[in-house]
Amino acid sequence: PKVFFANERTFLSWLNFAIVLGSLALGLLNFGDRTGKIAGAAFTLIAMFVMVYALVLFQWRAERIRQRDAGPYDDRTGPTFLVIVLIAAVVLNFYLKVSAGF
Repeated sequence: PKVFFANERTFLSWLNFAIVLGSLALGLLNFGDRTGKIAGAAFTLIAMFVMVYALVLFQWRAERIRQRDAGPYDDRTGPTFLVIVLIAAVVLNFYLKVSAGF
């Protein structure tokens, strides 16, 4: 059962990150200017993607653990893709802010 709990902790950690990112997006959507609203929408979409990704990864790992498959259970492409998308959203926000003249 130790492996099941590790899988659950990882899932909860991903959800925690998604909720923090969603909270940031909500703040931008509610209190930002036009640029902030665009960035808030981008961060909202990313947060929703992270939630779905976390659920799919959790289910995939849980099924492999139940079947007692040999590892590894890690995913090398998901976090890399997430970092690239987050950097793109920050660059978009910076570009829009600079083009609007701060």
